[in-house]
Amino acid sequence: MAKTDRTVVRNQSYQKGGIGIRERHNERKNENYSNPDIEFERSHLNVHFRKCEGTYTQALDRMIAEGVVSTRGLKADAKVFEEMVFDVNTAYFDGYGGYAYATHFFEDAFHFAEKEVGSQYILSAVMHADERNRALSEELGRDVYHYHLHVIYIPVVDKEVKWTKKCKDKALVGTVKEVIHQISHSKKWAFMPIFDEQGKPILNKSGKSVRIPSYSLLQDRFFEYMRDAGYEGFERGIRGSTGENLSTMAYKIKQDTERLAAINEEITQKKDELSSLDSKIRSATAVKSELYAVQNIGKKKRFGKVELTEQEYTDLTALAKEGVASRGVIETLHKQISDLRGRYWEINARFNELIDETREIREATRLAPQKVKAFYAELIQKTKEERLEKTRQRNTRYSGHESR
Repeated sequence: MAKTDRTVVRNQSYQKGGIGIRERHNERKNENYSNPDIEFERSHLNVHFRKCEGTYTQALDRMIAEGVVSTRGLKADAKVFEEMVFDVNTAYFDGYGGYAYATHFFEDAFHFAEKEVGSQYILSAVMHADERNRALSEELGRDVYHYHLHVIYIPVVDKEVKWTKKCKDKALVGTVKEVIHQISHSKKWAFMPIFDEQGKPILNKSGKSVRIPSYSLLQDRFFEYMRDAGYEGFERGIRGSTGENLSTMAYKIKQDTERLAAINEEITQKKDELSSLDSKIRSATAVKSELYAVQNIGKKKRFGKVELTEQEYTDLTALAKEGVASRGVIETLHKQISDLRGRYWEINARFNELIDETREIREATRLAPQKVKAFYAELIQKTKEERLEKTRQRNTRYSGHESR
């Protein structure tokens, strides 16, 4: 197979409030997607190796309630969900048997994930088979689909809780009191030192040991696991964030750029809507003061009756008519405000998700800025050349029609 056929596994993390967007994508709960290459008529071909009971959040809450996992010491904004995305170049599966081969391949990849994070902590594992690879389809003149696997899990480490000096039995001090299954992204994927060929730690300019997230070594373990399972024809994924696979990086940059543009456009639109609502809310505040005045209209008499002046009666009648007419408008405004609040948190979650997904590119820019800069320059130049070539071909076709 081609040199770009690499086994790739990416690890991403999410806060509790930010998992909804990822869940709707993975489980195909949306009615519309920004990705035009998703073909819903093929979604029945998606394979669940583990299907979540209820939502991801409900499953987590259930695990906490049953004592399967512990949130002891967890901050409110902690990342409690993780996702592994397993991937190989689309052409690999197309060359080895397509859908059936991909199903077997990712079933074994799921077993690798079970080994890595613990089967009991995996909420969902689904292979997508409904995303068309447009570029390869156009190149080959037939539909080709990009098979990949999403695994959602809870990052858990076993933490020993020891008896402290407050224990009455001094013989127990320092011994293990209990072992809890603690949710912890930072401990599950702690930073590890890296070593050179002589086994010595690699140092940075300050003389400190270079450390990388332990999930950066997933590429090695995944490659070896799949090779031992009998799969061949691909290379190992890139270890760490300093290695660069230009074709992979180009794809990620393109995807991230498109998503950022869409989010920015949506944020601008929502700002305009919020500005419009703001003026309506100010009007509602003025109405509130009027309502207070209405509550004090009239003079109470015995037996619960209220005496109104002629002017008060006229004002109250007019306000009542206006109130009835405004009920529909107020209800609509309340719904719009509620929808906008929900949309804001959705956009915020998508932004945080994008930050996580672009972590490797940002880290590569920090560690190897010149290489990344050179890559961007090459990519931009290539894009310009392709655009010029398309313009030239279009002009050639136009000239041909004119001559006929």
